[in-house]
Amino acid sequence: MGLSRKKPGGGVLLLLWAALARVYSLEIQADSDIQAFVGEAVILKCWFKSSSPVTEKLTIDWTYRPLAGGSLEPIFHYQSDAYPAKKGTFRDRVSWVGNVAKRDASIRINNPTMADNGTFTCAVKNPPDVQHNILQTMLTVTQRGASFQLTSAGLLSILVFLPSAIVVALLLVRMGKKLGVLKSKKKCSYKKSSIEVSEEPERPKCKERLAAWCLRCMDSDDEDPY
Repeated sequence: MGLSRKKPGGGVLLLLWAALARVYSLEIQADSDIQAFVGEAVILKCWFKSSSPVTEKLTIDWTYRPLAGGSLEPIFHYQSDAYPAKKGTFRDRVSWVGNVAKRDASIRINNPTMADNGTFTCAVKNPPDVQHNILQTMLTVTQRGASFQLTSAGLLSILVFLPSAIVVALLLVRMGKKLGVLKSKKKCSYKKSSIEVSEEPERPKCKERLAAWCLRCMDSDDEDPY
């Protein structure tokens, strides 16, 4: 007689499902990318969700891996109190800004430099919840104003307003040239105005009349002997 294998019953499947649920009962949330400037403090945010109440057994650990690669470097530890790294890359530059009662495990990097560029990992254990998803935060530190990056909105503004500004400038130049031509025409027309033209021929006529009157006076004096 052949032996038949029994399929796992519903109780076994239920236990398996409960074990998997226990594995993912702790969830981590963190920013994937953070931009910072040299010398300006930056906060690395991390939140956690746990199915168990927070106790003094809760631990938080932050690690760092340089952008060029290499081994993980512990930079912060928390268990009932904050313990920033006292040696290494971030010695005396990490501050605790989180609040475990609010499920906040964030830290602050003081006086960041471009040498700090790399990935940061936040790990939380809240027994019996000790397994969770692993998220990394990429930190990019640059000099303020050293690089100019155009956003889509900034590029759109330039594309819209630059042609308009050029058109307005051309119109102003054209109007200025027209005003200059009009002024020159007015000067020319003033020199040859009808008033001056009419006055110029009148002047010799007055002189001729005065000369004729003088001649008449002289003729009358010659005719009277006494």
